Amino acid sequence: MSHAALCLASASPRRRELLATLGVPVRVQPCEVDETPRTGEPPDAYVRRLARAKAQAAAKLSILPTLGADTAVVLDGHILGKPRDADHAADMLAALSGREHRALTAVAVEGPAGMLSACVTTRVRMRDMSPAEISAYWHTGEPAGKAGGYAIQGFAGAFVSEIHGSYSAVVGLPLYETAAMLRRQGVALWHGALP
Repeated sequence: MSHAALCLASASPRRRELLATLGVPVRVQPCEVDETPRTGEPPDAYVRRLARAKAQAAAKLSILPTLGADTAVVLDGHILGKPRDADHAADMLAALSGREHRALTAVAVEGPAGMLSACVTTRVRMRDMSPAEISAYWHTGEPAGKAGGYAIQGFAGAFVSEIHGSYSAVVGLPLYETAAMLRRQGVALWHGALP
């Protein structure tokens, strides 16, 4: 197994998989941060703050460059968060049904170049979903722990009628922006096979 080149401040298997597509071996170091939105805090500022806080917390525990990220689903200016239970998930998905929302993902990388960060906004439109479909989707187990109560890379992909922007950002990590920041921090992509 390759030696880690990056410390990932997340337990998300999706973020690990996305970094693997860049050929970056990681050491996972999940960090707990307070995810409570501040009064009047815009959604993009919220996800940027959390991504930076996660990267900074992990940086205290590692000599490697560290990456933190956070994703939020925003509808009508409100962050939907992760569902507390089946009823909460059903309410969120019903609100998203037949409408466009924004998926915001911020990524921050702490390393030799200092703290680098970016926030990517992707517009996602869901088709109309029936209450029966929403209930069946909850019972797959997929919505639990997911921002907005859905995972675009999973079963919920069947509900998405349009996407404008970065697909990988909706999954949890904007690859284009992440690759650029990793290069600036001296982290080789694909084990240094490409410049």
